[in-house]
Amino acid sequence: MGPATAVLTIDIQQGLITGFEADWAGVLECIAHLLRRARQAGIPILHVQHEGGPGHPLAAGSRGWQLHPAVQVGHEPVVAKRWSDAFVETTLSRELEARSIGHLIVVGAQTEFCVDATVRRAASLGYDVTLVADGHTTSDSRQLTREQIIAHHNRTLPRLAVDGPRIATVLAAEISFEQATLSS
Repeated sequence: MGPATAVLTIDIQQGLITGFEADWAGVLECIAHLLRRARQAGIPILHVQHEGGPGHPLAAGSRGWQLHPAVQVGHEPVVAKRWSDAFVETTLSRELEARSIGHLIVVGAQTEFCVDATVRRAASLGYDVTLVADGHTTSDSRQLTREQIIAHHNRTLPRLAVDGPRIATVLAAEISFEQATLSS
């Protein structure tokens, strides 16, 4: 049996969803379904919540800062962050160590920012990472569509040169919580 597994949600907050519903079409439902399956299997879930400063769309305590109801559950830990990388100046490492987590299943928001930075850092710290290919999203940039950004990250992150831990990108339906391993 490999290391313990946890699901890590990144910035699934009202301020990144309200007004951007088209970017979340299907993704939020996919994440909610994945979380239901994880909870049924007893897999730990940790939520990362970005805290912006005053006037920021994710300002701490604001409506935009709130986790979306599709992911909220009162007893699951919430890790506050102020940087794209969810490990910088947060309690995330301690929360994972306390649960003996060695494998992260990652879903969430802003593919090219917080998801990318956290996945890369997790692998560098020695965690095996599964990025849920249909469980992260972003918005169009001036140069690329949302779909192009997501596809690029789904293709690139598993190809990063890492010594030891691996990064995999799989569809939510391919994740088996009963065995806490990947079926691919």
